[in-house]
Amino acid sequence: MAGPNYLRLERGEVRRRADRAFALRSADGCALCPGACRARRDEGEQGRCLIGDKVVVSSVSPHFGEEPCLVGTGGSGTIFFSGCNLHCVFCQNHDVSSRPDIWREVTAQELASFMLSLEARGVENLNLVTPTHIVPEVLDALDIAIEGGLTLPIVFNTSGYDAVVTLELLEGIVDIYMPDFKWSDPAAAKLCANAPDYPVVAQTALREMHRQVGDLVLDERGVAIRGLLVRHLVLPNGLAGTAEVIRFLREEISPRTCVNIMDQYQPAHLARAMPELNRRVTEEEYDSARRLAVDAGLRLADEI
Repeated sequence: MAGPNYLRLERGEVRRRADRAFALRSADGCALCPGACRARRDEGEQGRCLIGDKVVVSSVSPHFGEEPCLVGTGGSGTIFFSGCNLHCVFCQNHDVSSRPDIWREVTAQELASFMLSLEARGVENLNLVTPTHIVPEVLDALDIAIEGGLTLPIVFNTSGYDAVVTLELLEGIVDIYMPDFKWSDPAAAKLCANAPDYPVVAQTALREMHRQVGDLVLDERGVAIRGLLVRHLVLPNGLAGTAEVIRFLREEISPRTCVNIMDQYQPAHLARAMPELNRRVTEEEYDSARRLAVDAGLRLADEI
């Protein structure tokens, strides 16, 4: 059967997954992400993500700046969620992730309407940006949108700081996982996000994502329809630990892993005051990181 994963599920299965996700957030406080902050979000208490019991959306639009295999001709249909469970000191979207005064709360019905409106505009996929902390609400809205005729592939666009127990609820629903793999060194992860467990968490999450969807698969037009696409942002002074990231992807995920080696780092937000991070990446640093991926035989997102 052609089409996205969720069209293969039994009727009512997405609703059951949503209920299980809400339970992860409510039983003993929120445990949706590895931070396990145990905030009583169902009672409106903000979690590590700065979000309580409401979905908050920053923007909804076709996006033509994503990887070419996601953009196609219609663009990637992005829904950018506010809040984040990983607060990077160099976050270029910190106004979106940590500014409640500019957020817009939406209901599940409104979120489903956004999904269907993007499909009506001819986008290639539904790109859920920073969805980790609101998986229950996303599944709730998806259930409504699927009943309304949604047929877009689902892209789960995440920092990589994801819990397997939550990812398991997305099996058979998400078509394309697009996680970051930000740092391979706990000390760098602590410096940049106060999350020294990030490398282990991200490795475990990537294994689970790849188990679910496999290597990236493109259709006859060169548009992604299923699989894993990993983003890796090169940082100054080798802080991203690129060599270990590449080794892990090749040896412990797949030698055909598709990776986007990204060069757009700039010292935004708090990074301007940190000597280790207060400069752009040099051309030599970026070229070196890219060569590591090429020499490892990985597939580069801008060349597939």
